[in-house]
Amino acid sequence: MTDTRGPQPQYEGYATGPLPGEREPAPGQASGPYHPPQAYPSPEGGTQGGRPHGTQGGAQGAAQAARRPRTGARTTPRTRKARLRVAKADPWSVMKVSFLLSIALGICTVVASAVLWMVMDAMGVFSTVGGTISEATGSNEGNGFDLQSFLSLPRVLIFTSVIAVIDVVLATALATLGSFIYNLSAGFVGGIELTLAEDE
Repeated sequence: MTDTRGPQPQYEGYATGPLPGEREPAPGQASGPYHPPQAYPSPEGGTQGGRPHGTQGGAQGAAQAARRPRTGARTTPRTRKARLRVAKADPWSVMKVSFLLSIALGICTVVASAVLWMVMDAMGVFSTVGGTISEATGSNEGNGFDLQSFLSLPRVLIFTSVIAVIDVVLATALATLGSFIYNLSAGFVGGIELTLAEDE
């Protein structure tokens, strides 16, 4: 296969002179392998991309120092508070709650009366006081007042139960009436203000 392009022109720089890797080092320049400019680190405080390299490094260091969390500092948690006002009390809910609370109070009253009677009877209070009262009120024709039979346990429990029932009715009615009165007064003065705070 023959070349029909004819003689090609030769570049003077490459035809007559050595290649870049074969050139002799200039006077005062150490001989060594060729390195591109990117292989050399930029000097401290030099420029990089038209910006002072030291300024950019200082800004990055300041940003890292600002983002670094402080482990030694202790922050005191703030307790959030809220000031609320009781504007209205629902009479139906007040009646239900007061009814249940009065029933519980009545049961506690009956149980406490029974326990107190048994303790006093075990200590002999009724017999001693009853004997003294029967001698003081007795006569030659008959015995005096029998306190021990009058203050028997069934009679004491019946009397206490009647008082507990009356207490349930009165407490429920008074609490419901109090809710109506509170709603009327809250319309004039604004109601009771409460300050609520979170638990630390």
